[in-house]
Amino acid sequence: MRGFLRPAAGLSCLFAMAVTGCSSGSDGTSDAAPAPPGRASSSPSAANGSSGSNGSNTSYAPYVSATEAAGTDDSGSPSTYNLAFVIASGSSCTPKWNGTAAIGSSAVKSRLSKLKADGATVRVSFGGASGKELATTCSSASKLAAAYGAALDAAGSTQADFDIEGDTLTDSDSVALRSQAIAQLQKERSGLEVSFTLPVMPSGLDSDSLALLESANRYDVQVSTVNIMTMNYGESYDGDMGDYAVTAAKATQKQLKKVFGLSDADAWGGMALTSMIGVNDVDGETFSLSDAADVRAFAEEKDIAWVSMWSTFRDVQCASGSSGTDDAATDCSGVSESSGAFGKAFAG
Repeated sequence: MRGFLRPAAGLSCLFAMAVTGCSSGSDGTSDAAPAPPGRASSSPSAANGSSGSNGSNTSYAPYVSATEAAGTDDSGSPSTYNLAFVIASGSSCTPKWNGTAAIGSSAVKSRLSKLKADGATVRVSFGGASGKELATTCSSASKLAAAYGAALDAAGSTQADFDIEGDTLTDSDSVALRSQAIAQLQKERSGLEVSFTLPVMPSGLDSDSLALLESANRYDVQVSTVNIMTMNYGESYDGDMGDYAVTAAKATQKQLKKVFGLSDADAWGGMALTSMIGVNDVDGETFSLSDAADVRAFAEEKDIAWVSMWSTFRDVQCASGSSGTDDAATDCSGVSESSGAFGKAFAG
């Protein structure tokens, strides 16, 4: 998903440093509990976190900026906020928000206190489409684990999300190093809940995403949730985005059953869905409010762990003339809506 390096809107997915992360076919997860008996130790948990606003097991956990507040952050009363993004400072092993703000920044701490004021938790999301994920810059698993741990401590979080996409997803060395570091971190922090956020197509996860999950298995990472990015499929996918999200979820559920040896129910319960609201970065892809309602209803039906969106600061209507109908904007949805409407739709 798009980082916070403030790209110009509408650029091609070929510019990996500037735009939202693209699914594999385009051009260019605290919801854990101890694994039930007989389940593979690293499988996603079927237990969900805080219930949605209507009492369902599916919670709402949008992506927010860790450094800049949006007036729509609390729309839908999220139970968890996904904080985007912790990446490396340059080519070092030093974690920073968006690669620029210190993880211990007093401004960020003040922001997080406000996000948590009504009882919500925060999940630190590492990676994204912009900058360098720490596994590509840290020289050892121990140093990488320490970097991840420092960011979690600074945020006061026991939930870690790893948004792995683009070239980082195909880098087998960093995939293995990350798995080793996460496994080490979980041994040190028994309550640490881990989700992986991965690109998806309507046909499901690609071979690189499956290899990442197999790597997690190999190193005994305890995976709580696999969060799929139901967005940016490619210009040939110009149909209903809500339908594509459901189709992608169904395909991924079958893959999770196989990778982790899960039952139908456990595979659904170990999944999360994240959509890019409004106009996406691929021509012809627009995710509407009715799509959000459809995804929410499907998630409740299947007891999916959580639903999310990219992102709260885009959950407003664009000012007149600021964004075309085929041009994804950084700070608005590109569709007609009232402020916070997507958040309310996802919350149910």
